[in-house]
Amino acid sequence: MNFEGLDLSILGPAFVAGLLVLATHVPMGQQVLSRGIIFIDLAIAQIAGLGIIAAHSFGWEPDGWAVQVVAVTAALFGALLLNWTERHFRHIQEALIGVLFVVAATGGILLLSHNPHGGEHLKELLVGQILWVSYHQLIPVAIVYALVLSIWFSTRHTRSLLFYVLFALTVTASVQMVGVYLVFSSLIIPALAVRQSRRYSLVIAYGMGAAAYALGLVASALFDLPTGAVIVWSLGSLAIITAWLIHRCSKAIVTEPVQSAA
Repeated sequence: MNFEGLDLSILGPAFVAGLLVLATHVPMGQQVLSRGIIFIDLAIAQIAGLGIIAAHSFGWEPDGWAVQVVAVTAALFGALLLNWTERHFRHIQEALIGVLFVVAATGGILLLSHNPHGGEHLKELLVGQILWVSYHQLIPVAIVYALVLSIWFSTRHTRSLLFYVLFALTVTASVQMVGVYLVFSSLIIPALAVRQSRRYSLVIAYGMGAAAYALGLVASALFDLPTGAVIVWSLGSLAIITAWLIHRCSKAIVTEPVQSAA
């Protein structure tokens, strides 16, 4: 084990980045499950990634505002398109989301086909670079997330257009920090874990997600493994345990009054 890898100057910002992602993705994930559009985040994230790849192909600075504008514009376009299809083709919405994801993903491959570093850029988009995040980079993301959360919890975010716009803004910021895989996992896995919880589901999902990010970061540092992949496995493992505990507790609550009455 590599104990030297437990460097708080690296793991600290990465953990804060994970907490920021969870702050927005956990409640949005519960909404996504209720809507039955499970793969929307993959589609929007891939569209935002396509915008980033397109901006890079023009030689623009990766951290420049021009790239951010292109990424947000692409994600908003995808969100508005999906909002339109939901109103007109609701019965095939999930299939259309899948098609949009595939088109955006292959579009990125085509743009990177003549780039000698194309494979590396594609890997960064999917897996992310959470260990390279700095506190300075997290400040604008935290501001965007705070704005999104304030709107989310103070308005009727279930309205389709507002939901898709907030989702696009959030995913665009997230995918550049943690990659497509962690965006999807942070959105869906905690929401699935607390699906049967009747009380405190949001709190439980936040706690499980934070523990999974902490465990994944520490394990990846100790065993020198890809961080994003380890965090995804940590999320999945803790989600199984959490769902089992919730199921056991719910059964105990149900059976206890019956035994008392007998």
